[in-house]
Amino acid sequence: MGPQSTPDLSTEASPLSLSTVAVVGLGTMGTGIAEVLTRAGREVIGIDTDEAAARHAVTALEAATARAVRRERITERERQDILARFRTFTDLQAAADADLVIEVVPEDYELKRQVFAGLDAVVRPDTILATGTNALSVTRLAADSQRPERVLGVHFFNPAPAMKLVEVVSSVLTAPAAVAAVTELAHALGKDPIAVGDRPGFVADGLLFGYLNQAAAMYESKYATREDIDAAMRLGCGLPMGPLALLDLIGVDTARTVLEAMYAESQDRLHAPAPILGQLAEAGLTGRKAGRGFYTYEAPGWGHLPAVAGGATVVPDAESPADGDEPAGGRTVTGVGVAGSGTMASGIAEVFAKAGYKVVLAARSLEKAEKAKARIAKSLGRSVDKGRMSAEARDAALAAITPAGSLDAFAEVDLAVEAVAEDLAVKQELFTTLDKVCKPGAVLATTTSSLPVVACARATTRPQDVIGMHFFNPAPAMKLVEVVRTVLTADDVHATVRAVCAKVRKHPVDCGDRAGFIVNALLFPYLNNAIKMVEEHYATLDDIDAAMKLGGGYPMGPFELLDVVGLDVSLAIEKVLHAEFRDPGLAPSPLLEHLVAAGCLGRKTGRGFREYARR
Repeated sequence: MGPQSTPDLSTEASPLSLSTVAVVGLGTMGTGIAEVLTRAGREVIGIDTDEAAARHAVTALEAATARAVRRERITERERQDILARFRTFTDLQAAADADLVIEVVPEDYELKRQVFAGLDAVVRPDTILATGTNALSVTRLAADSQRPERVLGVHFFNPAPAMKLVEVVSSVLTAPAAVAAVTELAHALGKDPIAVGDRPGFVADGLLFGYLNQAAAMYESKYATREDIDAAMRLGCGLPMGPLALLDLIGVDTARTVLEAMYAESQDRLHAPAPILGQLAEAGLTGRKAGRGFYTYEAPGWGHLPAVAGGATVVPDAESPADGDEPAGGRTVTGVGVAGSGTMASGIAEVFAKAGYKVVLAARSLEKAEKAKARIAKSLGRSVDKGRMSAEARDAALAAITPAGSLDAFAEVDLAVEAVAEDLAVKQELFTTLDKVCKPGAVLATTTSSLPVVACARATTRPQDVIGMHFFNPAPAMKLVEVVRTVLTADDVHATVRAVCAKVRKHPVDCGDRAGFIVNALLFPYLNNAIKMVEEHYATLDDIDAAMKLGGGYPMGPFELLDVVGLDVSLAIEKVLHAEFRDPGLAPSPLLEHLVAAGCLGRKTGRGFREYARR
């Protein structure tokens, strides 16, 4: 059945009907895709050489539809119809009558090539063949097929019944009619398809796996614990899972395969798999499916996102922090000074006041400090209106805040926190003043997100008392604080700040004094890579944002987030990361530099990557 017997799809005017679909490979993803198709009224032929996998797929569909009946989403009659539409087989010959075949066998090129060769021999000339790969070349599979114009990629996300994104991947050989037919099917399944070209990782995984790889390298370098890395990205960025837990869910071996393919094409060191991924994979510690990866699990699982289906249970192991493992011997803190009058300073002052601390809020003038306190009063008032706090608690918090027009008011505070402009010279001048004003033994903290904490410490005569407390915006709502120790920070200062974080109901994560700390060091290379995708005309802003929200569960797409953060702020952080780590892959995107030079800084100027109505 050679190419000459295949219809010329380039002249077909309308998408093809895909009513019968074969799914080859009934693991976690194949089973999920089969469920999506049967529930949407398609006849599904499930094929797996492992009879146990086929039986499990049937059992999983029975269980999923039974839950749907209990939740009154479908009737029992509809359930029986769904189950009747799913048949399983162990031979590719069963795909003979399929309109579309979706291959989701393991990420091994030779295995996939053999599947496609077998399908070439049995399916109709007009059947579309789709690979579910997210790492291997769709173009190469198409070129090795007898019907290259009918080969494309269709990348679902795990768990397929819940995740809305489908990436429809065409090679230079794929006929537009085949892409149109699969795109129409994805819409009919209730999914949000985006069309992308053939390169490893496509959009979502192309951005996601570089970030996951950096997280693995960060853990391997012992910069931060696995728990702190994961907590930082969940609490600091609102992600549904931390990167190391997500690697365990995806499979450490799968992640390594994807990264190898990405690195082979990009030669970007950010894509070169962290050695620990290879070490874990070679040891068989591949994540949840093996019962152990970065974490240890109660039992091997079939891999569903915790937010959707409960997930496997992590059990303590040798790396788990012990209960009550907080450092002892901290200093007493009753009075706190907050320097600054902007949004972050007022938010931090609000946090301390609500926790019962006496707060001095100092700005460059008493008028600015009083305006900052008025901002806090509005914020607390909104909390009262929403029933989050009582009027009495609001009044007590406001009474605890004393505005001041000079840092001299910090003479008796036990903890001084600066939240002024992200300018090293400004911060160093402020710390020189704090050194003169604050009493001996007071802890001096900077909220910098990108500058070296030790440079602030060296501006004082007591560098052992200086530490980083990186709050996230808005401080009253965000739970994370990165606690940044320098090589000079005293143990009791670290213990003091950890205890203060607990009292103000924040989650502290420990990290060393290097550019970006945990969150920004992982977040901004991901944002920079998203910009590079647009520069290379691989995908649009809208498709990239949709891919990360729908396929990765991110609360905001990268371009939405860049415009909110501010392109000037983002560029400054990326420059700091590039200067510190000297990695060419961290060099800021020229497009970002051009937008900043043009004054397009995001929402605050009305235009960044997108345009906004000016208030």
